[in-house]
Amino acid sequence: MSKQKKKRNKQYKGAGAKQTSPQVIRVAAVKRSKPGQWWHEKKRLVIRSVITAGVVVIVALLILELIRLITM
Repeated sequence: MSKQKKKRNKQYKGAGAKQTSPQVIRVAAVKRSKPGQWWHEKKRLVIRSVITAGVVVIVALLILELIRLITM
C-alpha cells in the first residue's frame, strides 16, 4: 500500500492565494402599520389555526351527516 498524502492545514498566502472580499449585508427596514406588523409576526400561526379549524368543522359535519343517515 502506498503512503497517504498529508493534508495541508496551512493557509495559502501570496500572489496565488484567493483574495477574499468583504461581505456586504444589506438590511432594509419596512414601515408597517400595527395590524400589518401583527400579521407579519403571527401569519404562520394564524394560517395553521384557520386550516385546523376548517378541517375540524368539515369532520364534524361529516360525522353529523353519518349519524343522520344511520338514524333515518
